[in-house]
Amino acid sequence: MKKIAVLFSGTGSNLAYLLKNLHKQNSFEIVVALSNKKDAGGIAFAKEYSIPLEIIPSKEFTHREAFDTKVVEVLEEYSPDLTVLAGFMRILTPTFTEQIRAINLHPSLLPRHKGLLAIERSYEDNYPTAGVSVHWVTSELDGGEIILQKEIQKAGLSFEEYEEQIKVIEKVALLEAIESIFD
Repeated sequence: MKKIAVLFSGTGSNLAYLLKNLHKQNSFEIVVALSNKKDAGGIAFAKEYSIPLEIIPSKEFTHREAFDTKVVEVLEEYSPDLTVLAGFMRILTPTFTEQIRAINLHPSLLPRHKGLLAIERSYEDNYPTAGVSVHWVTSELDGGEIILQKEIQKAGLSFEEYEEQIKVIEKVALLEAIESIFD
């Protein structure tokens, strides 16, 4: 079994997708779900699937490095083969990035639109296509080597339609990236 850790901050829709489509299938097991927010929606999915859940509120730490040190300590208890950042809204320091083998899902075609509001910025840019990227996590924000990208055409889409298509392809991209790493 390949052991996967999933880190999230929000609704947990990507966590839910991985639990449904990856957990305990094809030699994969999600061994821990970790959130930096006590009220993250994804907590309910971890509980529904009886996945070990760790909540480490980032606001309780005075420095990023202290938070990252705690996350690394907790992850090491589960010995994941891969850590997946799925809507984990934290900029990670070398304290994390140099010790944890991790990938990140980003809702733009990197290197375009690194950081926050990527969906909004990619919708408004002048490119005819947009999409999502899955990349290796490094200490450079959204700067690690790209594992795969998925693209959509923007023409004729309202922002709501565009955002919905991005949310659909990001789940597929994340699953495909995880599987490709272990092929």
